[in-house]
Amino acid sequence: MARSKPRQKSKKQVKEKELIVIDDKSGLIFENEKDLYAYFAKAIEELDEEYTSSRAKDDFTDTQQLELEEEMEMALDEPDEVWREKRENFDFPIYYYIRKIEKKDESFFHYVVACYVSEEDQVPTFVLTHFPTQKAEIVEKYRRTDLVYDRQFEKFLDGSLEGDSLGEGDPLALGLYSSMMKLRNEKDIPQQQFKDFAALREDTIENADEIWRTNDLNGNVLVYFIKEYPDHETIKNLTYVAVTQEDDSSNVHALLFSFPTTDESLVDRYRHGENLQAEEVTQESSH
Repeated sequence: MARSKPRQKSKKQVKEKELIVIDDKSGLIFENEKDLYAYFAKAIEELDEEYTSSRAKDDFTDTQQLELEEEMEMALDEPDEVWREKRENFDFPIYYYIRKIEKKDESFFHYVVACYVSEEDQVPTFVLTHFPTQKAEIVEKYRRTDLVYDRQFEKFLDGSLEGDSLGEGDPLALGLYSSMMKLRNEKDIPQQQFKDFAALREDTIENADEIWRTNDLNGNVLVYFIKEYPDHETIKNLTYVAVTQEDDSSNVHALLFSFPTTDESLVDRYRHGENLQAEEVTQESSH
């Protein structure tokens, strides 16, 4: 079972007494561990009960969890995701650090750490609970409220343009963009050069050659704007694609992301669903 603990006992001398500093700016300085644990006791108990109630019988045993505890440091130092949740019954937000751990036999599991993050330094200073799990549904429970860091977002940051949802780390935009990059031909325009074609985005949306509307498996209404630039001054057979999400009630489109490509087979993947006329849709430049 996971154990709560200070990640680093930051101490300072005050009249020959060592104090435990969790967050100097917020005044979380304790004379001893008893006072420290008393302050976080309610959060620790609630998080432990929540995990215990959802823990699967065929997940890691207590013994296996102890053997994997060393992976906690990787989850804290190099997380794949960090989520922030503010609960009304706590005076502080809870941060969930999540890391996918890959094993030598190509199998994997996730390590989840719920912790307090110092307001002063924005680093984890007290672990409330932590555990490894093989269950995707358990990990999903801790992806809640605000996504404050996503390793995948960092990887795709060069592909975002001002005003799109990708640059805000929107999960839908990240997922769709990631899929596009996986399908993209290696000889296609590099992501680092996407910003060189940013001027084509508005023209593509306002004067699209084709507009397609489709629903994804989660019920999101997606609309794709496509425009060809066969005589572009630097790239031959260039096509620009803008991916948007349509609001059901207003018919307004939030821009998720956009990209240039010379790969006709990639463009074809956005030619499905209902073919629309340009005058039927209304756009907004940002999410």
